[in-house]
Amino acid sequence: MLSKPPSHVLSVDDDVEACEMLSLLLKSHGIDLTCAQSAAEAWLRIKGESFDLYLLDAWLPKTDGFELCRQIRQCDSSTPILFYSGAAYETDKRKGMAAGANAYVTKPDIDGLIETMTDMIARAKADAFAARCVSNPRPAEGWLPSQFFGAETAID
Repeated sequence: MLSKPPSHVLSVDDDVEACEMLSLLLKSHGIDLTCAQSAAEAWLRIKGESFDLYLLDAWLPKTDGFELCRQIRQCDSSTPILFYSGAAYETDKRKGMAAGANAYVTKPDIDGLIETMTDMIARAKADAFAARCVSNPRPAEGWLPSQFFGAETAID
């Protein structure tokens, strides 16, 4: 039985202990969490790695999560962005969505966070797969013998 590779998520939250605990919890759900404590550190990670989802806190030092979300959207329009924050007012949620986030879960809703993350990652992977199939309607053509795609058969 083949096992699927873990999803890779970047969490940007200045609470180091919360990020470490979340990392341990998500590992059991097939999610590897990379933590950054600021927008500047997040950009170093984004430039050097590929992520399946960005998990942002609204309250960050210097550049807040809303501004970071806007910046990410300028260079990456497809990777899902999820806010997970204690900033729980409706205005905070609207601000996050307006900045380009796909969803907003308030702390400490761990069950809602895990469900939302897994749904968003699965949907993004399915969309990416569908996009590849549309751009290459015959993906196996490059690695299967040509007789599988012609009118002739290999049978004599």
